[in-house]
Amino acid sequence: MSSISQIAWDDTVLPFQLDRCDIRGRVCRLDGLLNTVLSQHDYPEKIEALVAEMTMLTALIGQSIDLRWKLSLQVRGDGPARILATDYYGPESEGEPAKIRAWASFDKDRLDESAEPFDLIGKGYFAILIDQGEGMQPYQGITPIAGGSLTACAETYFAQSEQLPTRFELTAGRSTLPGGVESWRAGGVMLQHMPKASPSVANDEGGSGEDGVLAASDLLEDDAEENWNRANILLSSVEELELIGPSVEPTQLLLRLFHEEEPRVYDAKSVKFGCSCSEDKVRNSLSMYSAKDLTHMTKEDGTITADCQFCGAHYVMDPASCGKDAGAAGE
Repeated sequence: MSSISQIAWDDTVLPFQLDRCDIRGRVCRLDGLLNTVLSQHDYPEKIEALVAEMTMLTALIGQSIDLRWKLSLQVRGDGPARILATDYYGPESEGEPAKIRAWASFDKDRLDESAEPFDLIGKGYFAILIDQGEGMQPYQGITPIAGGSLTACAETYFAQSEQLPTRFELTAGRSTLPGGVESWRAGGVMLQHMPKASPSVANDEGGSGEDGVLAASDLLEDDAEENWNRANILLSSVEELELIGPSVEPTQLLLRLFHEEEPRVYDAKSVKFGCSCSEDKVRNSLSMYSAKDLTHMTKEDGTITADCQFCGAHYVMDPASCGKDAGAAGE
C-alpha cells in the first residue's frame, strides 16, 4: 500500500452494515490520535495498554451514537489503576472530525509489573455517560468491572443497559514501519445487532453473564441468534495485522471477513485529539471561592496554577482576577 493510502485510513472510523443479517458495525484505525493521547503523560506500559483500549472503545462507541455534544467513558476501581476516563466530542459541523481525549490516574507504588493490565483495576465499575448539551437530560449507564477486559465490560454495558448485542475485536501496540520511528497503532471492529432485536430473558434470575448480568446470547433467538453467532465466528478469524497493519484497508478487511453477509460501507469519519480545557473554564471552576478561600490555593510567587489532567495544559492566574469577588467569566 502506498503511504497516501495508509495515511488516508489513519485516525478514521468506517461505518458499515451487514445487510444479510441485520448487523451494523464500525472499523477503526488509530495512530496519530493515540500517540498524542499517550504522549501527554509518562504512563507505565500496563497503564498505556488500558488507556489505548479505552481510547479505541471511545472512538467506536462515539461514532455509533447520534451525538450532539459529548460521550464519556469512565472506569473506577480499587486497584492501582484507579481511574480511566475518556471524552468524545461530536463534530462541530458536517465534515469536521470528532475529538477524543483520555486520561488515567494510577498508584505507582502498587503497580504489579507481572499482572495483566485489566487486573490492575480491581473491583469497580464501567460507566458510559452521554451529555447532549444544554437543555437535554444527561444519561448514565453503569456496569460492574467483570469479564476479563475493558472490551468485555463495554459489551456487558450494551447488553445490560441498552439490550443490544454488541461485540468488539480490538488490538493495540507499538509498531515501526520500514524507515520510520516506533509509534502506537490500534485497530478494531465493532459489531452490533440492529435495535429491532428484542430481549427474551428479563426475569428474576438475570442473565447468563458474570454476576447474572445480561449477555448478547440472552437477547436473541431463532434466525437472529444464528446470524449473530455466524458474524461473531467470522470476526473471530481476524488477525492482529489485519486490524493495525498498513497492508489491508478497512474495506478490504470487511470483504475478507463478511463477503457472504453483503457488507455495505458508508462514509468514513475522521477523529483527532482534542481537549476542551481553557483558562475561562478554570476561572469558572474557581468562581465559587471567596478571596479568603483563594489564599489557601495561592503559591509562594503569588499565583494560582492549574493543570489539565487530559492534555497537560498549564494555567497561571492572578488570584485577584479569580473567585466570586472578581466575577469570573467563562463557561
